[in-house]
Amino acid sequence: MFIELENLFNGGITEIPLDLQFDFSEEEVDGVFPFTTPVCLKGEITNVAEIVSLKAVATFSLDVYCSRCAEGVTYDMEVPIEHILVSELQNDETDEFIIAENMKLDIKQLTLEDIYFALPSKFLCDDDCKGLCPKCGANLNDGPCECKKDIDPRFEVLLGLLDE
Repeated sequence: MFIELENLFNGGITEIPLDLQFDFSEEEVDGVFPFTTPVCLKGEITNVAEIVSLKAVATFSLDVYCSRCAEGVTYDMEVPIEHILVSELQNDETDEFIIAENMKLDIKQLTLEDIYFALPSKFLCDDDCKGLCPKCGANLNDGPCECKKDIDPRFEVLLGLLDE
């Protein structure tokens, strides 16, 4: 979705309000399609003292699996989206600005990129998630499993001292 920014860059208007919804249901994250509801973007694009800036917040829910125990979990997230927009750059070596080519901004793509940067590296059902037993695969959040703990072979000789 492109937003026309020519009037904003030329001073014809000073603000473009944003109240948009995007369908990212076909976007894949870690092998799943977690965007089961639309992403809502609210904010504005403003021209103050000839500086065009985008300030908005994307709110959405992700349905993912815990990285430790593989249980389904829903993440409610709010991602701030703030950028300074320019119609052209004199120095192409900087990445501090977003170039609005032909004075148009692909707001959907920019929102998706900012969401990807804000996603955690691991999704956890709880900060204290114990994960799965590496032997039997039992969910250790439900209680201990019946597996016997492995003994480090370097310390196996010390066990004999306890028997004496």
